[in-house]
Amino acid sequence: METFVTAFSEAGALLVSFDADFLSIVGLSLRVSLTAVAIACLIGFPLGTLISLARFPGRGGAVLLLNTFMGMPPVVVGLIVFLLLSRAGPFGVLGLLFTPTAMIIAQTILVTPIVAALTRQTVEDLWAEYGEHLRSLDAGPLTTLSTLIVDARFSLTTAVLAGFGRAIAEVGAVMIIGGNIEHVTRVMTTAIALETSKGNLSTALGLGIVLLALALAVNAAVQLINGSAARRAALA
Repeated sequence: METFVTAFSEAGALLVSFDADFLSIVGLSLRVSLTAVAIACLIGFPLGTLISLARFPGRGGAVLLLNTFMGMPPVVVGLIVFLLLSRAGPFGVLGLLFTPTAMIIAQTILVTPIVAALTRQTVEDLWAEYGEHLRSLDAGPLTTLSTLIVDARFSLTTAVLAGFGRAIAEVGAVMIIGGNIEHVTRVMTTAIALETSKGNLSTALGLGIVLLALALAVNAAVQLINGSAARRAALA
């Protein structure tokens, strides 16, 4: 019990001291995750919309594959990216292994299916509701797409936050392809694992508190967005 209390007090002191190493770990975590989520949105929004509105052979298989990829094990993604970026791999010449860029690539692969799958479901539901009306108005593809996206903005924001939550808490893939190198690729999750194994509980706990605070903020944002959307729907 004394060790537990001491770890908490030291973690609190670390949080308010604005330690440079501590802040660099938090900063790198946010930079990697936010960049990965932004790229995932650029890919996932059009992909999800295309699968939801287009009718093509094998569409059911594409939906199944997209939903399956939502649950991809991070260590498997890390292994695949490692093989691709290693010196013996096809992209080894780029020298990206054990860099933040490699971590962004891995997190983008993990987050894109989440964003795309949630976008597909959202747009598909809206199309089922408004499709007949839009067809009766002879709306063109751009008008249809813009109408659906505007109406789906709250749900799409939830998809973005869900992707960020997955990215910021990820440890397996970034440990494999980042290497947890100090001042280079050490993020919050990998630092927590390392500091815990070293017995440095105060640093691990401080990083854990920041990670929990981010998770709480993301979930609070999702709840607020869903509540706002429900109120707008009730007033409509």
